[in-house]
Amino acid sequence: MTTITLPAPPVVVEEAPPQAVGRRVSRHDALLQVTGQVLYGEDMRAPGMLWAKAVRSPHAHARIVGIDLLPALTAPGVRAAITARDVPRNRYGFTHQDQPVLAENRVRHVGEAVVVVAAETLRQAEEAAARVVVHYEPLPAVFDPLEAMRPDAPRLHQGSNVAEHVRIRQGDVDAGFAAADLIVEEEFTTTFVEHAHLEPHAGLAIPAADGAITIHSSVQRPFLVAGDTAKVLAMPQHRVRVIATGVGGGFGGKNEMTLEPWIALLALKTRRPVKMVFTREEEFQATTVRHPYRMRYRTGVRRDGTLLARAVEIISDCGAYVSWGASTLAKASIHAAGPYAIPHVRIDGYLVYTNNPVGGAMRGFGVPQVGFAYECHTDAVAAAVGMDPVAFRLRNGLRDGGRLPTGQVLERVTLEETLKRALARAGWVPEGGSASD
Repeated sequence: MTTITLPAPPVVVEEAPPQAVGRRVSRHDALLQVTGQVLYGEDMRAPGMLWAKAVRSPHAHARIVGIDLLPALTAPGVRAAITARDVPRNRYGFTHQDQPVLAENRVRHVGEAVVVVAAETLRQAEEAAARVVVHYEPLPAVFDPLEAMRPDAPRLHQGSNVAEHVRIRQGDVDAGFAAADLIVEEEFTTTFVEHAHLEPHAGLAIPAADGAITIHSSVQRPFLVAGDTAKVLAMPQHRVRVIATGVGGGFGGKNEMTLEPWIALLALKTRRPVKMVFTREEEFQATTVRHPYRMRYRTGVRRDGTLLARAVEIISDCGAYVSWGASTLAKASIHAAGPYAIPHVRIDGYLVYTNNPVGGAMRGFGVPQVGFAYECHTDAVAAAVGMDPVAFRLRNGLRDGGRLPTGQVLERVTLEETLKRALARAGWVPEGGSASD
C-alpha cells in the first residue's frame, strides 16, 4: 500500500463566530499558503513512483499509419506504454463526444497525444518517448474558421465542420432596420489566449490492491474529472477517486480532464504509482485556450439615439474538438446584444472545427469577447448619431423589468446606477461640459 503524508496544518487559535453570515471567516488554507506548506500537484510523491511522458504529434492533421513501441519499451527504465488500444472507452466530451483520450486513427492538432510511456525516472521517460516511432500520412489542414466553413474545406470529423449553431431571435430585425435612420456595421476579432497559470497540469495516480484508483491532480473540478475519468476507464465512479491538490492558478484551464486517464491506465497496468507534469511547452501546445472569435455587428438606430435593431454573427474557432465550445458559445450568444434595450435582435453563433488548439473554459466563458465587441460598437453607434457615449448608454440601457433577447426578464438592473457611480468616482466630465453635468 502506498501512503502520502500531508503536512500538519498550523494551529489557528480563533474564536468561531456565532454565525458566519455577515462576518469575516478566515480561509482554512491561508496560513498553509503563506508558510509555503500547501501541496501542489508537482509536490506529490509516492514510494516506487514512475514518471510518465506523452508522445505528441508534430502535425496539425495527419493519418496515423503505424506505431512502433519496441524501441521505447526496450529502453532503460521503461515499465509500460499505452496507446489508444489501451483505453477502454476512447471518447469523451461535455456536449459532443468527439475527443479521444489518445489519438487513434488521426491527429487533428499539433501536440495531440498518441502514446504515453512510464519509466523509473523523468529523464528515462523523456528518452523513451523520443524513441517511439509514429508513422504519419499528412492530411490537408485548415486553420481559418471561415475557410473551414466552406463546403470544399478539409473535414475534421464526420459531417460539417460547423459543430454547433446557436440561434436567438427577438422581434423583426428586417423591419427594425427598415425603420432606422442610420445603420452601423463593424467587424471585430479576438485571438487565442493561453491561461499561463504558474503551475502546469500535474498529477499522481495511485492504484489500490482491489483495482480502484486514486488520482491526486491539480484540477478545478475534481468531481467532473472523476466522472469523466471513470467513463473512459469503464469503471464505476466510486472506484475512481480524484483529490484536488493545491491549484497554482487555473482560470478555467484546469476545468477538464487531461492527464488523469493516462496516469491512471499506466498505474493500473504497472501496479505502481505514476506521476506526470506538463512542461510549459505542453501547456501552450496541448491544453485548452480562450476561443478566438470573429464577430460582425450591424445596428439600426434613430437619429435621436434610440436603438431599434441589432444583428450579431459570431464565429467561434473551437479548434480540433468541441470541449467547452458549445457551452461557451451559448453564453456568449446570450450576452451578445449587450445590456441594452433593443426591440429587434438576431444573433447567430457558429462553432467551427479547425486544426488549431482546442478552445476551452477561461474567465468570463465567452462573454469577454462579445463584451469587447458590443461596447466598441456602442461607441461607434453613438458617434454616428452625434451623441455622447455615456448619454447614449443611459438612454438605451436595460432597466428593471427589461427583457433579454432570450426572453429572460431582469427584475433588478443596476446598470444606470453603477455607471453614474463609476463616472462620479472617476471625476468624469463630458466633453464641453462640467463636473455637475
